[in-house]
Amino acid sequence: MGDAAPWVLGVSGSSGMPVALRLLDALREAGEPTALVVSAGAAAVLREECGLTPEELGKHADVSYSDLDLASPLASGSRATRGMAIVPCSGNTAAKVALGLADTLLTRAAQVHLKERRRLVLLLRETPLSTILLGHLARLSELGSTVLPATVPYYLHPERVGEVTDFLAGRVLDQLGVRHTLYRGWKEASA
Repeated sequence: MGDAAPWVLGVSGSSGMPVALRLLDALREAGEPTALVVSAGAAAVLREECGLTPEELGKHADVSYSDLDLASPLASGSRATRGMAIVPCSGNTAAKVALGLADTLLTRAAQVHLKERRRLVLLLRETPLSTILLGHLARLSELGSTVLPATVPYYLHPERVGEVTDFLAGRVLDQLGVRHTLYRGWKEASA
């Protein structure tokens, strides 16, 4: 990873693991350094959706940290990062971040990004949304994070799941300010 500040990717335990994998690969293709944290709850979903272990997913990042490692550099505001995305973000993880709970490295890193006023993007994978979760999402937005629902871009007329995966990973990259070619935008799609 060298001296360059990484993008932090947190992976929590909800459906959408192919988007996390695609995002890591797209950041690598763009020459962007990455630091990965996979929650304990994500391991089973990662295995089900991608056939990968957290260690295998970690090979797609420059560095990977255990979610139990609260002494990691990512737990401190003095460690420079470019921003953080939680992909996918479960309702539980969103609630913890909104409430300021930092009981794991993933949630602590998110708290660091909020307190240091760095980019924080949450690709929410939860439906339907309870009134309680909606309140947490509003709070996260008020705190400056971006809540990005994992929705299907029907206007792009996707023909396969991979196109939706690329779109969602691309939307996260858009919010992080990283250039990509994962999908064509609204006007480009009809051209």
